[in-house]
Amino acid sequence: MENNKQKEQDFLVASISQLSISGSSSPPAVARFRSESLRFDSESDSSESVQFDLQNCQLFKLGPFQSLCLSEASDMNKEKSYSKGITIQFRNEEESSAFHCAFEQWKKEVVVQESSLANGMVSSSTSKFDDKIEASSAKMYFHYYGQLLHQQNMLQDYVRTGSYYAAVLENRVDFTDRVVVDVGAGSGILSLFAAQAGAKHVYAVEASEMADYARKLIAGNPLLGQRITVIKGKVEEVELPEKADILISEPMGTLLVNERMLESYIIARDRFLVPSGKMFPTLGRTIPGVGLGDSWEINIFVTCAQHFPVVDNSFVCPCRIHMAPFSDEYLYIEIANKALFWQQQNYYGVNLTPLHGTAFQGYFSQPVVDAFDPRFLVAPATSHVIDFTSAKEEELYEIDIPLRFVSSIGTRIHGLACWFDVLFDGSTVQRWLTTAPGAPTTHWYQLRCVLSQPIYVMPGQEITGRLHMIAHKAQSYTLNLTLSAKMWGPGAEQGGILQTSSGKFDLKEPYYRMSQPQAYPLSQEQQPNQLLQTQDLQVQSQDEEGSDLLQQVV
Repeated sequence: MENNKQKEQDFLVASISQLSISGSSSPPAVARFRSESLRFDSESDSSESVQFDLQNCQLFKLGPFQSLCLSEASDMNKEKSYSKGITIQFRNEEESSAFHCAFEQWKKEVVVQESSLANGMVSSSTSKFDDKIEASSAKMYFHYYGQLLHQQNMLQDYVRTGSYYAAVLENRVDFTDRVVVDVGAGSGILSLFAAQAGAKHVYAVEASEMADYARKLIAGNPLLGQRITVIKGKVEEVELPEKADILISEPMGTLLVNERMLESYIIARDRFLVPSGKMFPTLGRTIPGVGLGDSWEINIFVTCAQHFPVVDNSFVCPCRIHMAPFSDEYLYIEIANKALFWQQQNYYGVNLTPLHGTAFQGYFSQPVVDAFDPRFLVAPATSHVIDFTSAKEEELYEIDIPLRFVSSIGTRIHGLACWFDVLFDGSTVQRWLTTAPGAPTTHWYQLRCVLSQPIYVMPGQEITGRLHMIAHKAQSYTLNLTLSAKMWGPGAEQGGILQTSSGKFDLKEPYYRMSQPQAYPLSQEQQPNQLLQTQDLQVQSQDEEGSDLLQQVV
C-alpha cells in the first residue's frame, strides 16, 4: 500500500533483513521516502528502523521479489565500499517494480537539487516569478492545479490531449534519444508521451502539489518512468543537470495568454533549451494545404474560409490569436438583463437604482467564455502572431493589436470574438491544435468581449479599432477594446468616424457561459445576414437603459 504526501512516499514490504545478521529477517516493514532519506520501519516495533541517505545509497535487484539496498562508505581508497546493507522482500513483482521506480525518482531529485550547476540563471531568494506575480494569486493558482479534478478536466479534453499525443508520437524522430523538459508538467501525461516516443530522459518540472501525484503516476508506469525525473519547483528557480533538446508544455490559457504561463515557457526556453532545440508547441510557418480531407481542419476551412488566409494553396499557420467582430442579440440581452435586479425601487423598502449603472457596466466588463456558431461572425478575422521560438518575455507584458475589418453584412456589432491556435512543428508531421468556432470544442472554448453600446454597420463598411492587453500581477490581463465604424458610401474616401464604442474587460474574471453553439431557429438555407437583420433592436444610451426594452424575450 502506498501513501503519497508532500515530500513523502511510503511502501509496505514483506520483510527486510540486515546483512550483518545472518538469517534474521523482520516482520513486514514500511519503507518511507522522505526529502533526502529512505527509512525502513518495522510495523511491530517502531524502535527498529534502518535509514539510508538517498544520495549515497544504491539499490540492486536480486530477483523478481527481492532487492538489495547498500549505503556507500566514504571513498578512502579508490575502491567502492559499503557501510551497511539490507535485503528487501516484496510481496509481488508489481510492488517491486513500483518501489524501484520510486527509488530512482527520489534519488534523481536529490542529486538534481543538490548539484551546483551553471545551467541558466542562478536562482535567488526572490525569483522573477515572485517579482511580477502577487503571492495570493500564485497561491490560488498552484492550489487549483494541484487538484486531480482539474487535471482530469484537462485530460478529458480529448481534442487537447489527443492533439499532443499525435504531435509527439507522429514525430518520434524529434524525441528519440533526446533530452526533454516538460514545463509545468501537471499530472505528467506529456512526459509519459515523450517517454513513449523514445526520449532519452525527461525532466518534468511542476511547481504545484501535483508534482507528488505525477511522481506516483510515473512510478506506476515503470517502463516509462525510469526515464522521467519529476522536479518540484518553478522553471524560473530550478536547476537541471543538462540542457534540453526539446521543450514540451501546455502553457495556453483562455485567449492564449491568460494565467501568464507563456512567459514561463519562454523563460524555460532561454534557460534550458539548446540553440537548435525544438519547442512543442512552436512557431508559425506556411503549411501546404494537403491531406485536409482526412481531418476535421477541412471543416473549419469550409465553415470559416475567410478567417484563414491562403497563399498559393497553402495555409499561413502561425501560433496566433484570431479576432473578428460578431453580432449576437441574444447574448447582448442576456448580459444586459442581469442588471435589471438593480432597477428595483422598493427592494424591502430600499431603492437599488443608484447602483444600476455600475452593475450594468460591471456585467459588461466580463469577457464571455463559451462556444458559439461561426455564423455570428460578420467579417473576416485578423490575427496576432506569437512566435514561441523568438518572442521575448517582456513582449508579453503589453500586447497592442490594431484592428481593421470590412463588414460582410449589414447588422449591429456587439463586440469582438477571439480564439487561438498553435502549431506543433514536427520534423515528420506538422500538427494543429485549434480552438476556432466550428471546430470540436475544447476546454478553452472561445472568448467574446461584449460592448455595452453596439455599433451599426452596412455591408462593405470598414470597422477599425484596437485591442490593448496589459498584464497584471493577478496572472492575467486587462483588455481595453475600441471598435469604430468609419464613414460609408459617397465621400467615405475622405475618412471620418461615424460611431465608436469601447469597453474595459478583466480576463481574470470571465463569465463562463460555456454553452454549445446555439442552433439557428430558421432554416439552414437562410443566409446569416437575414437572421442577424431580424435581430436589429433599438438601444437607449448606456446611461438611461430602459428596463422594458431589456425585458423583451426574443
